[in-house]
Amino acid sequence: AITATDVPRLSIVPSSVHLSGAEIELVTMEDREFRLREALVRHLAAGRNTYDYILIDCPPSLGLLTLNALVAADAVLVPLQCEFYALEGLSQLMRTIERIRQAFNPDLEIQGVVLTMFDRRNNLSLAVAEDVREHFGDKVYRTVIPRNVRISEAPSHGLPVIVYDMRCSGSQAYIHLASEVMKRERSIAA
Repeated sequence: AITATDVPRLSIVPSSVHLSGAEIELVTMEDREFRLREALVRHLAAGRNTYDYILIDCPPSLGLLTLNALVAADAVLVPLQCEFYALEGLSQLMRTIERIRQAFNPDLEIQGVVLTMFDRRNNLSLAVAEDVREHFGDKVYRTVIPRNVRISEAPSHGLPVIVYDMRCSGSQAYIHLASEVMKRERSIAA
């Protein structure tokens, strides 16, 4: 299922309509929470591919697929829209992560929070950013992802924004974020 991309050293496993059926099939399976972790361990142990990072993109709801991702993960990177209801969702996510840590994955941690859809002209964006930074401190990345038309347009062209328009402010923010994530990872590993 691994597919190469036009981005050097980046492969993806794209989602498909079949994934919705996987959620239903998992319901009756034994050890259903560990299926993704087991598959990743088998794949990596076979030595077919090596990766510096494996990112698992999850929907904002907690179903068996998201549960599998959280059980398989070492850490969670939380994208947080700078809007009021996102703060409520973040507190629910924190409770969910704590439950998963207790029941399935004691090593799971919040790697960081990324502020997205940030608009400096909007008082709500500023207030949300301030609240999140006050509560999570240095877990919040310095890089914020701005509200940007080019980010919104890129998926309709089937491209990541850094391929669609590498010079736009959204692409530049994602490039800075990637650098910040890697620096944080290196400091944790040291």
